[in-house]
Amino acid sequence: MPNIALKAARQAAGYTTQQALADALTKAARQLGLRGFEVGVRQIRRWESDAPPWPGEDSQRLLVHVLHLPVESLGFRPPWDRSQSAPHALPVPAPAVPVTLRGSLPRPHGVAGAQPGTVGADYAVVTEAHRRLYLSVAPATLHRAVTEHAALGSALLGETSGVARHVLAAALAESLLLLARIEFFDLRQPDSADTTLVCALQAAGEAGDSLLGAAILAHSAFVPGWAGRLPEARERMQAARAYTRRAPAVAGEVLAWLDAVEAECLTRNGDQRGALALLRHAEDVLAAGGTTPAPEWFTWFSAARLRAFRGNTELTAGLIPQARTTLEQVLAELPQTDGKQRVVVLGDLAAVEAAAMRPEQACALLEQALDQLAATWYATGMDRVREARRALAQWQDTAVVRAVDDRLYSWSATLNSLQR
Repeated sequence: MPNIALKAARQAAGYTTQQALADALTKAARQLGLRGFEVGVRQIRRWESDAPPWPGEDSQRLLVHVLHLPVESLGFRPPWDRSQSAPHALPVPAPAVPVTLRGSLPRPHGVAGAQPGTVGADYAVVTEAHRRLYLSVAPATLHRAVTEHAALGSALLGETSGVARHVLAAALAESLLLLARIEFFDLRQPDSADTTLVCALQAAGEAGDSLLGAAILAHSAFVPGWAGRLPEARERMQAARAYTRRAPAVAGEVLAWLDAVEAECLTRNGDQRGALALLRHAEDVLAAGGTTPAPEWFTWFSAARLRAFRGNTELTAGLIPQARTTLEQVLAELPQTDGKQRVVVLGDLAAVEAAAMRPEQACALLEQALDQLAATWYATGMDRVREARRALAQWQDTAVVRAVDDRLYSWSATLNSLQR
């Protein structure tokens, strides 16, 4: 079996070809003072083969520097390790507090295929339950449960073979994707999320699921996109679209979501015009419909969510009347169970009202958002609330704004925010 771990890490880091990684490693060698050290595509090909040689000390240093993962998590096995375990063990990332599981989980030394043929389906049942619990369970609490579940799945892969292994690997990839979503959107831990997404891509590779791989890569684009590294985000989106083209059939919702993800990255980097063009294309894709259903795990997108993307872009572009109309429609369409998205939309609507010089209306919306956050914590939603509050600076001495501040900076709210 080829070295899937290194290939997944390469593509997750935005290096879509072996040549691109070779060039990045050679460039890093100059930056680190390794004069005359070059890495060619032939070397990358050897490392991604089914029998990758153990890299030399300088090569290890470069791989860790460029891919931000330990060498043992990139599919290499040191020559002094004579165990029979495969060199492609899936690492489980360092989770949020209080669980302290770090590094790569070693595979068990049992006989491959020792688990029954139902192990993949049994494991997937819990993965599906976690997917539903995401809407209501506190993020830190669910994070602990999903982390342990991912650790179990990674260990079981070493005892599973055949069809059961593919089913198990796909469920593990979904669990790791959920873990990364919690880390990025709910807990605002982008570095942890980035590492987790590499692990998720490795699991999707084990399962041979290109569409799940595309979803993982698109999520990974949020990390550099929100951090102002637009070229890196766009390259990850190119990889996501390439994976999508490999899938036998793709639902229109998935294609529209890819446009929405890239649009958000553009919005956060000042290209609102480009973002709106992508969002219009996404709307056309959804309107065209299709016969291919979205995968069961694809639960984070809908027509209303697409309009939420557009409303935020219109707000950022200064199109205040349009943003108000769009966001009010979203708020009317969102189900009551989608509390996390409601917080985001309420925060954006409050920013719309602040931009329209209507502080009382803005504060009323922020009060609703804080009510929802008290029931369902969501760090991304709290970010939108704080952005709207900053837009009310000129009215900060008024009673309505002070009332929002009293809630926003109460003892419990401040401590909960810092702890999370």
